[in-house]
Amino acid sequence: MDISKWPAKADFPVAKPGVTYIIAALLLTGLFFFAGLVVCGVVSSLVTLFMVWFFRDPDRNLPEDDTAVVSPADGRVLSVEQVSENQYINEACVKVSIFMNIFNVHVNRMPFGGRIESQDYFPGSFFNASFDKASEKNERNALVIRSEKGHVYSVVQIAGLIARRIVSRVCKGDTMKTGERYGMICFGSRLEVYLPEDIVLAVQPGEKVSAGSTIIGYLT
Repeated sequence: MDISKWPAKADFPVAKPGVTYIIAALLLTGLFFFAGLVVCGVVSSLVTLFMVWFFRDPDRNLPEDDTAVVSPADGRVLSVEQVSENQYINEACVKVSIFMNIFNVHVNRMPFGGRIESQDYFPGSFFNASFDKASEKNERNALVIRSEKGHVYSVVQIAGLIARRIVSRVCKGDTMKTGERYGMICFGSRLEVYLPEDIVLAVQPGEKVSAGSTIIGYLT
């Protein structure tokens, strides 16, 4: 896992963690053309364009409702379920699981404003992130957040089959706003949110969601 900082607002349309990959791809492309390897250079150019597109970091229109819980990731809702126990919060919760494929924007956003009470990294395997066992077996980074009104919830970044780098830009004690950028997972992954039982849900399995703009529930 990489803990690093980048601006809360996208002053540049590419996420900071992707800059190294893009520069490396550009240099390799230049070397191929310089060496006269035109076919390799063309292929490398396409890879470079994909890198720029993959690490895109668009701004989002955040909901004005201060009770709204927003999706932490772009992707598809895999499941919405009641869980009596979990390893992050010592109480029953509603778990919302979101799968990000390689074509989704991978910048993660804070579901609901509050103060980060803990951040825990769990080393693990790299099963396909769409599998249920990825929740407990894969490498992951979990935040526990307490809102101003006392709501406690957890958001968990889970690495996938291809994803091997979890990025977080927050630390214990930081205060975050709803929809604020806080991290990303490179190349496909899964996000899970453990929310209080009394949340009013606004999504169902199978729905497509967008980080920061799609409302997944309401906390009053």
